[in-house]
Amino acid sequence: MERHINIIGILWIVYGAIGIFFALFMFLLLFGLSFIPDVGSEGAFILRSIGTGFAIFLGVLSLPEIFAGYGLIKGREWGRILTLILSFLNIINIPLGTALSVYSFIILIKEESVQYFQKGT
Repeated sequence: MERHINIIGILWIVYGAIGIFFALFMFLLLFGLSFIPDVGSEGAFILRSIGTGFAIFLGVLSLPEIFAGYGLIKGREWGRILTLILSFLNIINIPLGTALSVYSFIILIKEESVQYFQKGT
C-alpha cells in the first residue's frame, strides 16, 4: 500500500508541475504576443493583463496539487484529505485528471491506507 501511496504522491506533484508549466507557457505566449507591432497600446495592455491573470489563476490552482503530493509522500493525514478533495474537484479534467482522481480514490479510501496515515508513518 505504501508503494501505491508514494506513486500517487509523485503523480500529483507531476500533475501540479504540469499546471504550473502550462501557466508559465500561457503567460509567455500572451505576453510575447503583446509585442507585435500592429497590436497597439490597448491591445498590448489587454494581452499582458490576461496573460498575467491567467498565469496567476492557474498557478494558484496547481500549488495545492503539489502540496497534496508532498503530504502523501511524507505520510501525513492532511495530505490524504487534501488529495481526496482535489481528486473530487479534478475528476472532470479529462483524461489525466480523471485517471489520477479515480486511482487516488481507489487507493486512499481503502481501510489499509486510512490505517497507514493514522499511524503517522
